[in-house]
Amino acid sequence: MPLEDGDAARQRGQWVNGKVSSTPGLGETEDLLLQGMAAPDSSRTEPALDDKDVTPKGPLQQAGQREEALMAELSGLVQKVVKSSSWWERHGVDISILGCSFLLLPAGFLCLRSAQAIPFLAGVLTLGVVHHTLTVKGSHLASHNALTESKSWGKVWAIFFIELCSAFTVEQATYNHVKIHHGYTNIIGLGDSSTWKLPFLNRYVYMFIAPLAVPILTPLVALDLLRNVEWKAAIRTLCCMFLGLYCHYWLLLHVSGFQSPWSALLCMLLTRSLLAHPYIHVNIFQHIGLPMFAADRKPKRIHLMSLGVLNLPRNALLDWSFGHSLISCHVEHHLFPSLSDNMCLKIKPIVSQYLKQKKLPYNEDTYTSRLRLFLQRYEELMVHAPPLTELVGIQ
Repeated sequence: MPLEDGDAARQRGQWVNGKVSSTPGLGETEDLLLQGMAAPDSSRTEPALDDKDVTPKGPLQQAGQREEALMAELSGLVQKVVKSSSWWERHGVDISILGCSFLLLPAGFLCLRSAQAIPFLAGVLTLGVVHHTLTVKGSHLASHNALTESKSWGKVWAIFFIELCSAFTVEQATYNHVKIHHGYTNIIGLGDSSTWKLPFLNRYVYMFIAPLAVPILTPLVALDLLRNVEWKAAIRTLCCMFLGLYCHYWLLLHVSGFQSPWSALLCMLLTRSLLAHPYIHVNIFQHIGLPMFAADRKPKRIHLMSLGVLNLPRNALLDWSFGHSLISCHVEHHLFPSLSDNMCLKIKPIVSQYLKQKKLPYNEDTYTSRLRLFLQRYEELMVHAPPLTELVGIQ
């Protein structure tokens, strides 16, 4: 759903009788890189900011009950689809994609041995796509335990994809992405995606140059956040991070045949930043610029997710590397985060039809449209503090 330009966009947005009267808001992911909020120690308690914080009375209580009934009804429809789906649909498709990516690794490293341009570039492209498939799609699914129904195996996969492949820490990634971003989507000061902002950079540097630093920033941010985890988890993370980075470096030297350490490191940077631009773009396109709320005046879950999340069109490369839940099924993912990418794609017609039938927002926009929007309104969206959205007359 394209956002409006003009003065109205700079005013506080209002949700009136089921429609957005003006574009509010400014301000994730998922994600796993720049979420700088530290996870609390086990002795701390998390902020009790859920739908029970504000006790509505009278008509507001009835409206809240209706919204809970809407979410329960939609959950029932989705649960029927999940129960009727096979293991292959629930987990097998996405596991196969990750498995195919592993099988492509030898071909990628061997192509880099060639002195000819085309095979060498094919190796760079292969390793770049494989890297992002493992680190973005794999880490994202593992953080939500969507790869398996076993919690024990889920922990193993989380350590493998997040720490070994992505050079981040499981505890911080899970806390920042699952507990904060998903728990308080578009809530100011919590899940408002503000950790993705770098207001000291101008629009062109942020959108087109800064993403190249993602492979360098990721382990540095992880090292800084290790101060907030137990020492056993910190040692495990350091070992996994070192093993993952060193294996990549060793394979470039001994399999791909790079002659110097600096050339191998440069190739590592090139492959690990190949899809860094869409990675950064996707994380800001799908939340920033949509309604933002205060923790004590947030709507119920179904309104919060339908208002504050946006889907992008399907794209073969990004669907494979990032997964449907981060691209064309992001609304579905935020409503049902434990589902795999393939299941999010399967329930998409049900969710979209239901939200439209109940006259709830179902935000969709194109990649180029969002890119143009952010370039035009970068100061408003990425530098200034976002205004709060006022909810008026939710029916």
